[in-house]
Amino acid sequence: MSKPKSNNAKTISVALTLCLVCSVLVSAVAVGLKPAQLENARLDRNKNILVAADMYDAESDTQDDVAERFKDFDVEIIDLNKGNYVDDATLADAGIPDRNAYDASQATKNQALSDDLGNDDPAGIGRKPKYAKVYVKKDDAGKPELVVLPIQGYGLWGTIYGFLTLESDMNTIKGISFYEHKETPGLGARIEEPEWRAKWTGIQSYDENGEVATGVTKAGNPKDNWVDGISGATLTSRGVSNMIQFWLGEQGYKPYLDMLRKEGGQTVDTAETQANQSKQTAQPKTELAAKLPVANGKEA
Repeated sequence: MSKPKSNNAKTISVALTLCLVCSVLVSAVAVGLKPAQLENARLDRNKNILVAADMYDAESDTQDDVAERFKDFDVEIIDLNKGNYVDDATLADAGIPDRNAYDASQATKNQALSDDLGNDDPAGIGRKPKYAKVYVKKDDAGKPELVVLPIQGYGLWGTIYGFLTLESDMNTIKGISFYEHKETPGLGARIEEPEWRAKWTGIQSYDENGEVATGVTKAGNPKDNWVDGISGATLTSRGVSNMIQFWLGEQGYKPYLDMLRKEGGQTVDTAETQANQSKQTAQPKTELAAKLPVANGKEA
């Protein structure tokens, strides 16, 4: 009795059918999970904004706490070159139909929405977005109490993303957070550790002449108003230092911060004096209150 002949065409047909079915299933799952992934990314970003603003307790706060507390912030978009807030009409003319969906990091991939930094690129970001999204917490009088600024720059292995918060004088650093990076665990990745991030609290951003007056020193070489670098992570420390100086400088948020100081009748000189007085009279820090005042705001 002869053996049945193999049917290569049938084998290939079955394999192709299986591949097609699997591809459809994987695509369907990816599409179905995308809304949840976007929501998780939004919550994580909002949490890191609160971390930078010293308004988050990792041990007790829930996602509901994050969502509720984030309502204290107004989400604004600014023109980085001019330092002013941008209205919806101007954004639409620039090709940004939805301010809430605007992503400055993605804008750097669009030549119409970003500028090539060329050789003047200390932070190593390649292109600077023309518009940036900032987060403003106002006091009862409607004046900025905290301003959270997104920052990014190249570290050792890739781009580091984070947030920097300034107090009402637009000079004193309230806090900092880093939420995405590729730095080495146990070394450069220590920029995420609360102990290192705490060193930024109270640092003055500018000197009396309005020049950026802070950064990260080489580990073991302390410098007044600078943060001591991480031992064994020189390139990461340098990357963070370059990032801070870039975004606080003229190419970054300085025009915007100058505008806020001008509106508040302040200069860097008076802001620094007030900050020093505040340090002298500051009370010991207490635990984060269980209930914080909630104001109407918008979430993006």
